[in-house]
This record gives sequence, C-alpha cells and structure tokens, in this order.
Amino acid sequence: MDLRRAGLRITPARLAVLAALRGRTAPASHADLASVLGSAVPDRATVYRNLVELVKAGLARRRDLGDHVWRFEASGARPGGKEHPHFLCTACGSLTCLDTLRVSLRRGTRVPRALRDDAVEILVKGLCDDCQAKRDRRE
Repeated sequence: MDLRRAGLRITPARLAVLAALRGRTAPASHADLASVLGSAVPDRATVYRNLVELVKAGLARRRDLGDHVWRFEASGARPGGKEHPHFLCTACGSLTCLDTLRVSLRRGTRVPRALRDDAVEILVKGLCDDCQAKRDRRE
C-alpha cells in the first residue's frame, strides 16, 4: 500500500521514514530510526509524527514489549504481511522477527470468537545465541 492510497501526503520526510521501516529486519524504536535517518529528516519530532501517521494509516505497526519503548515496523514487510511472533533477548535487548514460527489459534471455550490470527501479538523472551554463548563461556 502506498502513501496516497492510505490518504497521506507524500513528503520527503514521510518517504524516508517509510523506507527506513521497510529496510529493517526487526521493529525499531523511534530513537533508532531517528539515528539511522540522520539529516534525511529535519528532527526527531518529525520522525515521531510520521511514525504515528503511518501507524494510523495502516502502513506501520507499533509494538510494546513491556519496557516502555515503542518499536515500529512496516506493515506487510514480512512474508504474508501478517502478524508474526518476535523474540526479545532479556540480556542485550535485541529484537528478532520469528517469521518461520507459525502460531495458530484453536477455537475453544475461552477464546473469543472475534479473535483473528492477524491480530495476535506474541513475544517470546529468552537469551539470544550471542548472549547464551557469553554466559556459557563464563560458567
């Protein structure tokens, strides 16, 4: 989906923010994106405003991983354009998309009928390979 079809004006800053999101392999914080964009976008407030507008227009998704830092990713940038699980390293904070992990919902007595597979957010936490290797070397 492009900006015009989403009802957004095409501006250099918005194009830069969207391109930065689409170029990422995992959700990124506002600070990460502002740093990557550098002089392509006038200031951090402009980056944030554009992120919020992209989320409202359905071109991006916003993630809350429980650490009070919003992370953003382009909608439809992953295979199938659907929701997918994420892995958060509890030691270094790295975030990885788990595109190949498939999760399906089985209807049961405690699952609301209105719940859709594409509206479920799953976060798996643990140690990434690098942090696990560091821990193993210390032990």
